[in-house]
Amino acid sequence: MTSGERHPRVRPGGELVVRFFGVRGSTPCCSPEVHRYGGNTSCVVVEAPGTRPILLDLGTGSRLYGESLRRADGTPFRAAALVSRLHWDHVQGLPFFGPALCAGSEIEIYAPPPGCGMTLAEAIDSCIRPPFFPVTVAELPGSIRVSEAEPGRTFAVDEVSVTTRTVPHVGPTAGFRLDWQGVSITYIPDHQQPGVGSTRVDDEVLALADGVDLLIHDAQYTAEEFEQKSNWGHSTVPYAVEVARQARVRTLALFHHDPLHDDPTVDRLLGEARVQAGCAVEVIAAREGLDLRFPARTGPAAQPLPAALAFGPR
Repeated sequence: MTSGERHPRVRPGGELVVRFFGVRGSTPCCSPEVHRYGGNTSCVVVEAPGTRPILLDLGTGSRLYGESLRRADGTPFRAAALVSRLHWDHVQGLPFFGPALCAGSEIEIYAPPPGCGMTLAEAIDSCIRPPFFPVTVAELPGSIRVSEAEPGRTFAVDEVSVTTRTVPHVGPTAGFRLDWQGVSITYIPDHQQPGVGSTRVDDEVLALADGVDLLIHDAQYTAEEFEQKSNWGHSTVPYAVEVARQARVRTLALFHHDPLHDDPTVDRLLGEARVQAGCAVEVIAAREGLDLRFPARTGPAAQPLPAALAFGPR
């Protein structure tokens, strides 16, 4: 795995690219104190040869991704979005996502059934419409299709295999595993830790993350914060490390940073997580502008990926 800085123009060859555009949880934030890690909410983009871009969540980071797509040749934009749940921090970038505002664009959204007596399409429509927003989803110029991703389902987005499982949280929530040419990525941005100091990990979560090259995982709280918000649906940094250790992942990306955590706080939590993980798991802290590249790894002669680089603050 290699890293890049500030999203140079990506021209994938035989590699899968993971690009971070939004890494914050709950609500976007903006101040000099969060400049290095960024203040936009969840949006990670996965690019692989022969495959539409795959957006992991549509938080405010998706607006930044849309701004990066300047298609001078007029080629219509096509993408898939895997949305883990319908809380605002995971969907509020949709009406500000540039391609959604362009006729000819096609965006297919996969998300778990909302479980509130509505279909997925109805639930999305209900939060992007007057009086909460000036226009409806149907009025956006781009074509937006919605598909319910039932837990346990495996489906293909072009050349990438996607598996979804139920993740413990407040309300229906999915985690996603992406497999391509021997490379595996698991995305679990919201995960309810079972209790204060607990090390128990749900079997569905362990199955989804088993042996992956990269686990992007909820790391919103310190242990002290979790004691005050133990039923808010999130994990502590130590619990994220424990999930990675039990699932035998190669690299853990701490994600969904609390909006109250400034850059020095995230630095400190990253350092503590690396001490806890030791040599078992490489730990990084997700930040806006970070690109990770994973070369294809298939066939009997395939070699293990090199250990993840020790990513520090920018």
